[in-house]
Amino acid sequence: MPAFWEEPDFDDHEMVQVVHDRASGLTAIIALHSTHLGPGAGGTRFWHYADGAGALRDALRLSRGMSYKNAMAGLPMGGGKAVILADENLTKTPAMIAAFGDAIAALNGRYVTAEDVGMSEADMVAIHQRTRHVCGLPATDPDLAGGDPGPFTSRGIFYGVKAAVRHKLGRDDLSGVHVAVQGTGSVGGGLARLLAAEGAKLTLADVNAERAAALAAELGGTAVDAGSIMDVECDVFSPNALGAILDDSGIARIKAPIVAGGANNQLSRPQHGPILHERGILYAPDYVINGGGIIAVTLEYLAREQGQPCTRAEVMERLEEIPLRLEAIWRESDASGQPADKVADAMAQRLIGR
Repeated sequence: MPAFWEEPDFDDHEMVQVVHDRASGLTAIIALHSTHLGPGAGGTRFWHYADGAGALRDALRLSRGMSYKNAMAGLPMGGGKAVILADENLTKTPAMIAAFGDAIAALNGRYVTAEDVGMSEADMVAIHQRTRHVCGLPATDPDLAGGDPGPFTSRGIFYGVKAAVRHKLGRDDLSGVHVAVQGTGSVGGGLARLLAAEGAKLTLADVNAERAAALAAELGGTAVDAGSIMDVECDVFSPNALGAILDDSGIARIKAPIVAGGANNQLSRPQHGPILHERGILYAPDYVINGGGIIAVTLEYLAREQGQPCTRAEVMERLEEIPLRLEAIWRESDASGQPADKVADAMAQRLIGR
């Protein structure tokens, strides 16, 4: 694995820690980008990487994104992220999860974890047996926040898509607006259902073709092959799978005036935001539009730390701020001529003292 401080995605991270537990077979990376606003908060990703460099790159990029996401969401939390390096069979054992929980506990509250790809509510409960620094524990009452952050992420993205359609297309409703949704898992599937309820026309795709086809049948949409979703002519392209899809070739394929989705780190490299801007494509910075999940689990965690409940109504009220932040970014972008991602980055950097 290369020296992390020589990686192009290293951004003055405060800590990058490799955790290896021989007894359980756990190997993980915990990255803290900034604790300027509070403890580094961000989920744990359980994933099979082709090599250690890929895992390190994910940890660095995702932790920086969490600094920006939490700052732009108005949360008193910094940015952190963890990745657990899984084998090809994605083998996960209770001993590995316990060892990972012990690694978080050893940081004494500097890092607060939550669900991400490959992790579940049950995993969070197991980690909580080793440390209290866990977000998104299951709710004990249907009126309380907690548990799977996916529905809250979907709701925030839905509000962001509506704001983008209003800003770019001058439409106050989604009836007949064509949205191509890439990824139909917890977040993308939830978004598709919300869009369908408002009359949007849907084209769906997922690496799990059967899942995409079933959802399309349920919602009256169309399913296409995962490899062709970026070629669909539509009003909104909504990426909700893994990141780095907006590279030179990906952007060239887009046939939509709006890109608004929940995938993290959609822009492959810093130059790709300006390329979108030059093409006249309105971009919703991913760490702003997809902030609903971290808002939900962080409010739940902060309330629990204070011995107080957090209601779903409180979370839903905070989600309504997401389109307001996006609109502020787009207004400044329009006025200054700067790409939306650069405007958002500058806002976030000021908030975290950078």
